[in-house]
Amino acid sequence: MRLAGKRAVVTGSNSGIGLGIARELARAGASVVINSFTDTDEDHALAAEIAAETGAEIRYIQADMSDPEACRALISQAGGCDILVNNAGIQHVARIDEFPGEKWDAILAINLSSAFHTSAAALPGMYDKGWGRVINIASAHGLTASPYKSAYVAAKHGIVGLSKVTALEAAGKGVTCNAICPGYVLTPIVEKQIPDQMQTHGMDRETVIKEVMLARQPSGEFATVEQVGGTAVFLCSDAAAQITGTTISVDGGWTAL
Repeated sequence: MRLAGKRAVVTGSNSGIGLGIARELARAGASVVINSFTDTDEDHALAAEIAAETGAEIRYIQADMSDPEACRALISQAGGCDILVNNAGIQHVARIDEFPGEKWDAILAINLSSAFHTSAAALPGMYDKGWGRVINIASAHGLTASPYKSAYVAAKHGIVGLSKVTALEAAGKGVTCNAICPGYVLTPIVEKQIPDQMQTHGMDRETVIKEVMLARQPSGEFATVEQVGGTAVFLCSDAAAQITGTTISVDGGWTAL
């Protein structure tokens, strides 16, 4: 299999995009560490489920991505990694003048600073091996902006910048770094928002999806976690060895507007 013998760490991966990426990497043959801030029977059962589905070695390691020491310890506990996917993220929506300071700090810590700390811990091992892939999950909001999302947009723009710097520092060492920029992806969290939007706007499900949620996504369709995961697998392939320091949008044309 394409990624046999490679170890991947995917942060924030017990649901949504992170889980989709973890599954696709496992299907491609990588051993995978999945992660979140919780430590429940369900988390460990999920790792066992993916292992049974794919035949890959899957482990669950709890780590709070708002804690710099925990970010670095995750890489150590994983035994290092060949592939690092920085996916962990949270969101809060409010006007700048009403945005709670503690929410700003939490979003910057989890969505941006965690990627710095995990990368700092993982890169030396990649350099020693002469091979590595750092994949940062940004967003369409890493390339453009929306009102009321100041912290999220700032963090995702920061992730794009961090990806470029990482790529330049890693150039010539067999290590690449890129940012995937998804638009709206149909995750469990997004699915749960649909009934509320239907009630708020007095619309049926299809109309809410097309006229509210996907109004900025020209394809009129959600991206899927499998598509984002497949993009991550491609970035780990030999075909992508010279793709570094850039962004890849999986956004149905959002950022082409």
